[in-house]
Amino acid sequence: MPLLPADEAFLDERGHPYQVVEEGGMTCVIFPDLPLPTGLDHSSASLLLRLPAGFPDVPPDMWWIDPGVRKADGAVIQGTEAVEAHVGRRWQRWSRHLQAGQWKSGIDGLESYVALVHRELQRAAA
Repeated sequence: MPLLPADEAFLDERGHPYQVVEEGGMTCVIFPDLPLPTGLDHSSASLLLRLPAGFPDVPPDMWWIDPGVRKADGAVIQGTEAVEAHVGRRWQRWSRHLQAGQWKSGIDGLESYVALVHRELQRAAA
């Protein structure tokens, strides 16, 4: 499933490289070498978003980071203990789930999900 034109436009406007790969009925968007907030033990990592069939009407769930990160002091970040294989790599799973009503079909899309990921990364780094 290709990205929607609005999602492609958002990604192209950001100017950060990305790759789209299909795997297991999911559209996988990979952001290589994404800058991470201060407070984590890496300054950058690759980010994987797996978008389900029906996205954006169907909300995404979780995201993945490679290499896995911890807090700068070495502490494990809650909900990141699992490692999974996707698109030929091993990724640290960030188990984060949207609350009922948090995702608004017809309004939310890739831009709002990327913003949520960035907020959660900032929260984890604090």
